[in-house]
Amino acid sequence: MLPSFEATVTPPDSVQVVGRLVATDLTSMTTGEEVPTHLAELRGFTGKVGETLVLALDSGIEILVGSGPRDSFGSLEARRAAASLVRARGKASTVAIDLRGVAAGDLPTERLVQVIVEGAGGAAYRFDRYKSREPESVLESVQVAVDEGALDDARRGIERGSAIAGAVSWSRDLSNRVPGDVTPTVLAEEAAAVAERGAVTIDIWDEEKITAERLGGLLGVARGSAEPPRLVRMTYEPDEATALPDSSGRVPTVVLVGKGITFDSGGLSLKTPDGMIGMKMDMSGAADVIATVGACRALGVGVRVVAIAPITENMPGGRAIKPGDVLKTRNGKTIEVLNTDAEGRLVLADGLALAAELEPDVIVDIATLTGPCIVALGMKVAGLMGNDSHAVGAVEEAARRAGEPVWRLPLPREYAKDFESQIADMKNTGKPRQGGALIAGLILEEFVADRPWAHLDVAGPSDSDEERYEIRKGGTGFGVRTLLEFVQEFRPIGDTGVRMADHIGVG
Repeated sequence: MLPSFEATVTPPDSVQVVGRLVATDLTSMTTGEEVPTHLAELRGFTGKVGETLVLALDSGIEILVGSGPRDSFGSLEARRAAASLVRARGKASTVAIDLRGVAAGDLPTERLVQVIVEGAGGAAYRFDRYKSREPESVLESVQVAVDEGALDDARRGIERGSAIAGAVSWSRDLSNRVPGDVTPTVLAEEAAAVAERGAVTIDIWDEEKITAERLGGLLGVARGSAEPPRLVRMTYEPDEATALPDSSGRVPTVVLVGKGITFDSGGLSLKTPDGMIGMKMDMSGAADVIATVGACRALGVGVRVVAIAPITENMPGGRAIKPGDVLKTRNGKTIEVLNTDAEGRLVLADGLALAAELEPDVIVDIATLTGPCIVALGMKVAGLMGNDSHAVGAVEEAARRAGEPVWRLPLPREYAKDFESQIADMKNTGKPRQGGALIAGLILEEFVADRPWAHLDVAGPSDSDEERYEIRKGGTGFGVRTLLEFVQEFRPIGDTGVRMADHIGVG
């Protein structure tokens, strides 16, 4: 549950803690005055982003929060500063952050307040569903003090930031819940509740419908589980006031596809016991795209956005697919399954084929797809690849603005021969220990029908074993902010050919 946020012109006397931003020159971002330098030196406070210094004054508790060099202060620094303030507040339930005068220059008040709310809301996140004791301290409210003439902009920033932080928190909640609680049926029901709140339409396919629609990849993975699969399709249509049609009057369409494996045992290619830990989060891609579409109405997104989430467990039951089986996917292509633990590409094959049939302007998929991506990029950076430089570049820029680090990876065509099959159109693996993340991307490309497409492999950053800034241990909701930035700024660049984002504002 997010704290409440309110815009004010002065930090209220009733709050327990007031936070003030300080640049690396040890001057206040609000007044330009020097902070107590003797205290700063004593405590080693330098004003770098995220540093905090707690001061007990006659007027109450103040926390100085480092915001970095004054001339490079932007969205990332503001988001991290707000998160650091929340972390340093102790047991205070009410906090104010003084932004008067800070919004000067290239960072508008609305954007500044939005990212402040994102950071504070993220750091305040808790997952206590299974704990018997009540939490010791909960952040109930955050007051954001701005210049008097900026109140309306600040309120809009609070609305936008709260919608984004709420979407991220929802995704984190679903990822953190135990696999027995989040079966494919339950995840689809949770998506229906999001659709109702977000005023978007939803279509949920049961196993009978999935079979009729020839989703052989999804059905194949689902065969080993006692839990039936589901496919969720949510659609946001902008209203007339917010729609941003191209010159022909057509509203562009973005399709988001998310992997929804609610628990991944590896199937008959069984994971080790240690390898199964955390596999309840293999549905985080699905949670991300559902949360994104659910927030589109509140953010006034101007393009049509569709989320497609194929959802199942991957279990080693008596009917499970066997290494060597061949699956026929939605677009008619066949896949020889040599490793049942490479199942994400099988369900995404059907999801991407459905997406391509809509003939959208762009497809973006997000998935906890490969261990090799973690080997290459670690736990904090997502892999990004695709078949179109404009689409990939637009996602990359959206991720930068969202403060979610990604790194471009190639899709080398010469690697396509590595997943050729003697008996099917392709196999679901390449050569052992060679370019596994790239092979997975190349396989996914087989199902997008040449539509502009970008792929985010979030196997690493979807889960965190440490706490930093707005990240808590566990599910992170990584990708939701990037996808929301992407759909908010998506614009057609012409009446034909590739479409990409027209990025505005300052990151």
